[in-house]
Order: sequence, then C-alpha cells, then structure tokens
Amino acid sequence: MIWLNLVLCCLIILFAGTKLARYGDAISERTGLGRMWIGLILIGLVTSMPEMVTGVSSAAIVGQPDLALGNFWGSCIFNLSILAVLDLFYRKEPLLSTASNRYILPAFLGIGLISVAGISILIGDDVTGISIGWLGLTSILIFVLYIIGIRQMFVYNRKHPEPIVDEESQYAQLSNLKIYGNFAIAAIGIIVGGIWLSFIGDEIAVTYNLSASFVGSLFLAIGTSLPEIVVAITALRMGAIDLAVGDILGANMLNTANIFITDIFYTGGPLLSEVSSRNLFTVLAMIIMTLIVILGLRFKSKRKTFGIISWHALLILGIYISTSLLLFNS
Repeated sequence: MIWLNLVLCCLIILFAGTKLARYGDAISERTGLGRMWIGLILIGLVTSMPEMVTGVSSAAIVGQPDLALGNFWGSCIFNLSILAVLDLFYRKEPLLSTASNRYILPAFLGIGLISVAGISILIGDDVTGISIGWLGLTSILIFVLYIIGIRQMFVYNRKHPEPIVDEESQYAQLSNLKIYGNFAIAAIGIIVGGIWLSFIGDEIAVTYNLSASFVGSLFLAIGTSLPEIVVAITALRMGAIDLAVGDILGANMLNTANIFITDIFYTGGPLLSEVSSRNLFTVLAMIIMTLIVILGLRFKSKRKTFGIISWHALLILGIYISTSLLLFNS
C-alpha cells in the first residue's frame, strides 16, 4: 500500500508539474521576459515547490529534519543527473555546449550556498547552534546570500539582455485568466502532493528501517524532482536548452535557500543543528557535480567524448549512483 501511495502521489506531482511548465512558459511569453530568466527564477521557483513543501512538512509536521534536508540536497544531485540523461538524448552535440555561459554564475552561487550549510554542519553546534530565537544564524545567512545572488543576476541580465528572437506566439489564444488561473491550480496540486509525500517518506523509513537521510535523498528527492524532469524534457523537445539548464540550476539554489523557510516552521531549534552528518556526502557530491557542469559550460566540446554521451554527463551519473549507494550502505 505504501508503494501504491507513492506512485499515486508522484503521478499527482507529475501532472501538476506538466501544467506548471506549460503555463509558466505562457507567462514568460505574455510578460516578455527572457526564457533564461524565467527558467532560472520563475520556473525554478515553481518546480522547487514540492521540495519546499515536503521539506517544511517533513520537519514541522512529521518531525524529521533529516528527511527535509535529505530531500533538498538529494533533489539537487538528482536534478544535475537529469542534465546528464538529457545529454544522452540530445544527439547534435554535448548538451552543455549549447547552453549559455551566463549560467556559470548561478552554478557558483549554488555551490556557495550549499558550502555554507555543509561547513556549518561539519563544524557542529559551535556554529549550527547559534540562533536568533529558534532560527539558526546559518539558515538566515544562506537566505540573505541567495537574495543578494539573485539581485546580482538580475542586474547582470539587465545589462546583458538575451537576444530577441521573433517567434509566432504559442499562447495568443489563451486569456490571462486562464493562464494565471491554471498556473495557480497546478501549484495547489504540487503543494498537496508535497505534503502527502513527506508522510509517505516517513512511513517508508519506519517500515523498512531506513535512515531518514537515505529516504529523503532518494525516494523523496526523485518524487519531488518530477516537475524538473517534465520541464527539462519539454524544453529539450522545444530546443530550448537554456530553459532546462536554468530551471535545474535555479531549483538547486532554492533547494538550499529553502533551509531558511523550513527553519521558520521547525520550532525545535536551529534546523541544521538537528541533522545527521550523513548529509555531508550529498553536499560533497553536489559541489563536485556542479563544478563538472561549470567546466562543461566553460569549455564547450564540439562533439561527445564517448559517441553517445559526453565526459561530463558520464561523470555526473557516476557520482550520483555512487552517492546513492554510499547513503544506503551508511
């Protein structure tokens, strides 16, 4: 019954995520904002909603901070592995060779945010125990750095706008009410599915005697990353690689920034002081995988190293599989 509920919950998130992707793209066209900015901020925000809701409910309602953090960071490494899988299906050239170099900045920001959290956990209570009320100082710092980083990217985007491409409108027949109304309904579906998913994850951990870090990093992470998968596949079919890359890097930044949101609702003390050091495996994996993405964006290969797959995609998949096995065995 647990697995049936998991499948049903994932289907709800998948369906809602599909609608969010479509109407999010419609909003980008209707507002006239570039696909990069929409993918990085709006679509990234939307597709990370399951992680945020699942994280908050895992910590505040279920009482499992490790489940929340495992979900956030497990989603980060799973999202990066989506880029590697897309590379397999993109036959023209290495996937990252077609994406804009401007994604290097948000990639470094994602590394910076998770490094702050990881170093705090590594040092221990001397850092993670510092709080303002029940809010951890580290989580506040992470959120402030995220806001500053987003502002800097917004300024850069205004100074270096994307080239305008004349395309026939895909959503001209849709009214504003239908676009924004369906967007809101799909978001509600994501929220409901995310709350349900946290309870399912806790039930799996108890029933099969698995660590909350492992369940969060694998089962919940894959389930809540379904919207990213939908957006990425849709973007690949449209030939809008920047939309897929922007969504994934934007969602990864938010997944770490969501520690602050979760800390607000978790009143048992600073969130990062209550989690296991096992999460550091995922921190290290996410940093290495993101550095590989940066190298792929910076040094654009003309052809794939191994015929059907690029060197960076192969490395990313290898690190993701190794990290999942390491978390399971620990």
